[in-house]
Amino acid sequence: MAYEKGLVDLGNGLWAWLQPDGGWGWSNAGLITSGGESALVDTLFDEKLTDEMLCAMEASCGIAREAVETVVNTHANGDHTHGNALLTGAEIVASEASAREMEAFPPAMLAQLKAAGAAGAMGEAGRYFAEIFAPFDFAGVRHTPPTRTFSGAAALDVGDHRVQLIEVGPAHTAGDIIVHVPDASALFTGDILFIEGTPIVWAGPISNWIAACDLIEALNPEHIVPGHGPLTDLAGVREVSEYLRFVQAEALSRFMIGMGPEEAARDIGLGRYASWRDAERIAVNVDTAWREWSGTADPSDALALFGRMAQIYYDSR
Repeated sequence: MAYEKGLVDLGNGLWAWLQPDGGWGWSNAGLITSGGESALVDTLFDEKLTDEMLCAMEASCGIAREAVETVVNTHANGDHTHGNALLTGAEIVASEASAREMEAFPPAMLAQLKAAGAAGAMGEAGRYFAEIFAPFDFAGVRHTPPTRTFSGAAALDVGDHRVQLIEVGPAHTAGDIIVHVPDASALFTGDILFIEGTPIVWAGPISNWIAACDLIEALNPEHIVPGHGPLTDLAGVREVSEYLRFVQAEALSRFMIGMGPEEAARDIGLGRYASWRDAERIAVNVDTAWREWSGTADPSDALALFGRMAQIYYDSR
């Protein structure tokens, strides 16, 4: 199936919205419909992009935004939440951990960082931040948090579809969930899956993410909509799991001999993963592993991590 921007009909009233190239900020979303009811899985990185998606859904699926009863945010990152304000009549559902994380990183903060980076502030980290997020309008985003939260698991009824919300975080972020529609054999994974791109482990531990991939395999869905990249199958799930296992093993061998995370990230030869999009995210993944193994509870400074990714990114060009 071609990987093109727009709606893909998954059958049984389910749709995927895909955004190539799947790199920083270019996330996917989904629509679940049945019996005149509908639920949206994730919004996009700004309101303009989300509006475009909602217009396409109305034109192709006959679902007006005013008729969407529920929005599920699979996690806190803005490329899955920043369009929430356009669904004015919907209940917005997320995990409790995601709701807390959304408050800690509101769109205004991203807008300030992007503007500062574009103005030459914050050095190489600011330049990188402004460059990768240049296409997106954070300043125009109205912060719209969840109206319903849960921990562990929850369920929604969308017409005849029973939709299962399963919390698998902390992994990519503090409160990742996957959205399973068993009777349609479909799964929306949020950023538990990056296909043809490098996963980024902001929260960890890596072992939780690997376990989430194992769970997806056990659910054995026919249709898998990743958070980024083209539609995939169980082979794609295994590729993500194999990357995470690779990072875990390579990082641990360097941790055990006393390397620091910055040195280790630059020392690891990525092999076949070097060609994956956004390979510089290895800097964050290694740092997260170090925090786990050293028993450090506090998160690393995000700007410092962007600086480490920037060094790898610009050195490779």
